[in-house]
Amino acid sequence: MLIFRGRITSVGFDSGNSIVIGDWVESPLGNFTNIMWSKPDGTRILLSPSQKHADFVSSLYSFDEVSIVDFDTRRGKRGIKVFTDKLSISVYWGFRFLIPVPRPLWFISSVENFFGKMIFGSSTYGRARDGSREWYSIRGFSRVISAEAKLSKQNLGMMTYTDFPEKFGFSSPPRIPSSIEVHSHIDRDKV
Repeated sequence: MLIFRGRITSVGFDSGNSIVIGDWVESPLGNFTNIMWSKPDGTRILLSPSQKHADFVSSLYSFDEVSIVDFDTRRGKRGIKVFTDKLSISVYWGFRFLIPVPRPLWFISSVENFFGKMIFGSSTYGRARDGSREWYSIRGFSRVISAEAKLSKQNLGMMTYTDFPEKFGFSSPPRIPSSIEVHSHIDRDKV
């Protein structure tokens, strides 16, 4: 079982771009940040810090383009700033709703998965592109209160709901811009 501990932050912009920041402080691939970016035409882009990270993430999720870029990630208590040569984004969130009690994987794949889809439109369990089973164990939830993103110094617009015309994987982040503390469990034994 591979376990990634970190934060998934997602936000949309009125230009039609939606961005997901995966910020992993502890994982089998070390400490790293990546970006999954959905452009207005539905093109799915992965910005990754290395080919090793890109190969792993691309085995789980679907992308139309993959770029290896340098990341400068600055973490705060209630925000994150990520700078690359292609895209820069700053996101700030508010009150943290904490879920400190660990739940068994069967509970995440049944009860939480049901309520996650019903309330947020997001699955907490499913099969990845390569057939791996994946569970998202939510540890905390915060609503994003402000965000700004720039592509080559051009502002991507005002923050709005996320929109993913083409999914990256079995689930998409909530439509409400949010920052979720999560432990992602990946079982590749059945692949």
